[in-house]
Amino acid sequence: MTEQDKIKKGPATQEFVLVDEIKEGTVILKNGGLRAILMCGSRNLELESIDSQNAIISAYADFINSFDWPIQIIIHSRKLDVGPYLKTLEEKLKVQENELLKIQTAEYVDFIRSFVTLSDIMVKRFYVCVPFDPIESKTESPVEKISSLITRTPEKTSLTEEKFKEYQTQLLQRVEHTILALAHVGIKSGQLQTNELIELFYNLYNPNDIATATTS
Repeated sequence: MTEQDKIKKGPATQEFVLVDEIKEGTVILKNGGLRAILMCGSRNLELESIDSQNAIISAYADFINSFDWPIQIIIHSRKLDVGPYLKTLEEKLKVQENELLKIQTAEYVDFIRSFVTLSDIMVKRFYVCVPFDPIESKTESPVEKISSLITRTPEKTSLTEEKFKEYQTQLLQRVEHTILALAHVGIKSGQLQTNELIELFYNLYNPNDIATATTS
């Protein structure tokens, strides 16, 4: 079983997973649509002055209005796993010869372990999903477009390499526009590549599994 197969393990899960393949930093859906995912930085408005807040809000409005296609803004929250960090500290503690540093390190490990037990420390990651769908180049009624978007199990569409390259070129143009538009809001972003996309989807569909997916 390949790592991409792990994303779609089990018939019940597969029914709800719209991803068909991931290659060249692009998510290919079962209906032939393409998706690029950008990981984005963030800005804390509460730390900005009133004038700066107003400027950021205005820039964000310009960002939203600059698109003539839909985008998805995703906030992924996950409990911070400090296990690997504590394990590293404990290994260093075993070889520490300075008695004072050994005591301080042990106390620090106990503090971190107690702190995370009492508090749920969450890690937030921000993403923008940039789409390109073949249906955009077809003439469809509004009802047909909405129906195609909400269908749970879309009919699988075979995407030739030629069509993939054609659609990917148009998708990457949108990605470039989105990155520049985010920069105008003061937010740095970058497109996730194949390994990163596989890891992201694997973790999304397996939230309790700490294993990291990598390509074969």
